Amino acid sequence: MPRSIWSGAISFGLVTIPIDVVPATEDHSVGFHQYHLEDMGRVRVRKYCEVENREVPQAEIGKGYAISKDQVVPVLDEELRELPLPTARAIEIVTFVPAESIDPLRIGEGYYLQASGTVAAKPYALLRKALARTSKVAVAKFAWHGRERLGLLRVRDEALVLHAMRWPDEIRDPAELAPPDVRLSDHEITEAQHLIDRMTRDDLEGPDFADHYTEALEQVIEAKREGHALPAAPEPEAEPGKVLDLMAALQASVAQAKASRGEAPEAEVHKLPKKTATDTTAKKAPARKAAAKKTAAKKATKKATKETAKKAAAKQTTRRPRSA
Repeated sequence: MPRSIWSGAISFGLVTIPIDVVPATEDHSVGFHQYHLEDMGRVRVRKYCEVENREVPQAEIGKGYAISKDQVVPVLDEELRELPLPTARAIEIVTFVPAESIDPLRIGEGYYLQASGTVAAKPYALLRKALARTSKVAVAKFAWHGRERLGLLRVRDEALVLHAMRWPDEIRDPAELAPPDVRLSDHEITEAQHLIDRMTRDDLEGPDFADHYTEALEQVIEAKREGHALPAAPEPEAEPGKVLDLMAALQASVAQAKASRGEAPEAEVHKLPKKTATDTTAKKAPARKAAAKKTAAKKATKKATKETAKKAAAKQTTRRPRSA
């Protein structure tokens, strides 16, 4: 467990809970220093006094507030610790609210609150269990680093967590960033919901949530240290062509999400267009014309056959010899 960075108490009505504050997160990113590349000498930032024109040690450096160019009021750390505020050494709970009522944009860095001593164990557990049963979070005030802050207390497993919060006037109004009104069809919204459903999961574990940038950076550093060739960059995936049809893009995204989950693609069902009165009339007209042509052809054939028979009979009558 990391060392405590602040000690005080949680003020919960008339209940006081002594606590120690410890960091809840760790930074695993690769850190760099600045070097002079010609000789790899370390480049440092040194602190100089403008009046004496010399470098000063950290022990001689303090805080000050500039009232004007020529007047600065020094403020000591001891004076900040003894500010006349009830929140100077306490995390004072102001109210309780439903967790979903807090805009995540206002929530900052998180810290674990550790019960300080055996006396604090019971009220600490009491507050934790009460918050868990009510599904609420506590909004508190506390003073750190020379200013009073808002805080959010919530339950995580068996511990209480304190999040620094931003004041309401620290959140910028997003009204000017909103896009103009656009028209969306119900089909487009429904397809977007299908995509959200396909991309929904119950946890944030797995290779999709690993820090691949830090891993690749460590491989580069190790290769250079060993004198090996740098690892080859992976071939970029072929970028799909621009899709101008929003519905087509949504449907393709749903299919891609299904494929990534190993789901078989659904068979496409193409509905036949409904027949209209115009289509029926257009189809019947050629049929009627064809039937009329067939009837006329039959009549012409019968007429020609009768005429041929009459001519043949006339010829036979002409050739028959007369009786004596």
